[in-house]
Amino acid sequence: MIWQQIYNPAGNMVASTALAAIPVIIMLAALGFFHIKAHIAAGMGLIAALVVAIFAYGMPAEMAGRAALYGGFVGLLPIGWIVLNIIFLHQLTEQNGSFKVLQDSLSNITEDRRIQLLLIAFCFGAFFEGAAGFGTPVAVTAAILIGLGFSPLAASGLSLIANTAPVAFGALGTPVITLAKVHGYDLMEVTAMIGRQLPFFSVLVPFWLIWAFAGRKAMWEIWPAILVAGVSFAIPQFLVSNYIGPELVDIIAAIISMASLIAFLRVWQPKKIWTSPSMRGHDPSAGETKPAQAPVRYSRAQLINAWMPWVILSVCVFVWGLPSVKAWLNGIFSPAFPMDGLHNLIEKMPPVVPKPTKEGAVYTLNLLSATGTGILLSALVSALLMRYSPVAIVGTFFRTVWLVRYSLLTIVLMLALGTLTRYSGTDTTLGLAFANTGVLYPFFGTLMGWLGVALTGSDTASNVLFGGMQKVAAEQLGLSPNLMGAANSSGGVMGKMIDAQSIVVASTATRWFNHEGDILRFVFFHSIALACLVGLLVSLQAYVWPFTSMVVR
Repeated sequence: MIWQQIYNPAGNMVASTALAAIPVIIMLAALGFFHIKAHIAAGMGLIAALVVAIFAYGMPAEMAGRAALYGGFVGLLPIGWIVLNIIFLHQLTEQNGSFKVLQDSLSNITEDRRIQLLLIAFCFGAFFEGAAGFGTPVAVTAAILIGLGFSPLAASGLSLIANTAPVAFGALGTPVITLAKVHGYDLMEVTAMIGRQLPFFSVLVPFWLIWAFAGRKAMWEIWPAILVAGVSFAIPQFLVSNYIGPELVDIIAAIISMASLIAFLRVWQPKKIWTSPSMRGHDPSAGETKPAQAPVRYSRAQLINAWMPWVILSVCVFVWGLPSVKAWLNGIFSPAFPMDGLHNLIEKMPPVVPKPTKEGAVYTLNLLSATGTGILLSALVSALLMRYSPVAIVGTFFRTVWLVRYSLLTIVLMLALGTLTRYSGTDTTLGLAFANTGVLYPFFGTLMGWLGVALTGSDTASNVLFGGMQKVAAEQLGLSPNLMGAANSSGGVMGKMIDAQSIVVASTATRWFNHEGDILRFVFFHSIALACLVGLLVSLQAYVWPFTSMVVR
């Protein structure tokens, strides 16, 4: 039996929007205001979503249950698999002391916590976003920052803020490639349009990041370094996206930004060294300064051994992200399992799509090509090079599984909730509420992309969800479809820091369990403020010269 989605079950869009928002409100309120543990909050949101889908939207109960189950499988692989293995690698490097050497070697570049944050959260994180995406950059950078002594809130929240501007071109351009493929955009045109929006924020976000960490005065003390990091990322981001394509935008920009910042620090250092690992306004010790101290020196062999696991990780993640490698590994083992009772039994309906369109639901067990498997391989190779015995490796792995058990459960429940909202049509109801804003649509259409990522945890998923709607609405309003397709992706990147999946990844990487609500409260303002700024830029590009001259028609 085919079930067709409905988007206005109450017969009134205000009432229907309120119904659709109930699961999200319950989950966010439980996390952010009532301090309920993340896996319980996610379970509450999922139950609410099932009730709304079945009783308000008329979705068959068995179909709703299968949609949630399908999302849970996706939560385990690839998302949970990434989190588990990056924490496994971090555990290995901590146990043998190499992480302490890594920490001191970073301090040799600069002891200043603000600049360490730029190097790791912004530059290094952007590389992992470009190579792998899907939670990898937050997991890696938050784990490194907590190892360097940053407070749990700083390591978690600031990693999330930093992982914004690169997201649209993450995982070798997957979000924009998917947007073009699914909804019929010209790939180079929409890529170029995104590349004319995000560079502004690639310059802004590093300033915003340090302001959030240390305050306005401390931010201005290192403005030359921040400007170098941002501009050296933004320029390659613009050039590669406009003249080459989406695949290598983040990787090239991240490498150039990191190299530029390190080279600049050879000739410039701040007068005051900021040594507090906590955030101003969140810890009474924040803002401590001291004169530069003599750095700890290590031999070349010690430094090589300390950096070796992270270099291996970078190589494996990059290789695993290559389409040719993924295709080869999938050719070896990648069984597909259509979800009985769900696959091709749900139809999306106009105005979201031009004509009724069946929704597929095929779970692909691409274990070999999953990014987490590349991370696991890097961890195993590194463990052997660090002279761990096989028994010690296995023991550490299972201790890591136990350590992150509740986080994995939370990710499963969060993805179950997000997938159910997609198949039931409740997220589309929320999107349509943004679409009915007329002349203000460039602003609210951008926030639609933000909402999509906040709900699904993925810029790719948001582009699949709302990319077609953006195109239809833009054509009806006389706007450039490329402008609004790009806005969906550019606005979406700011939702990445508040999606439940990313918050759980951050809390797990920092081992700050059961504090997901604290992280959410900290990043929410930054997320909505930056999303509104993207919306203002898109509105200027839609209506105001000279910004209109930037639009790819």
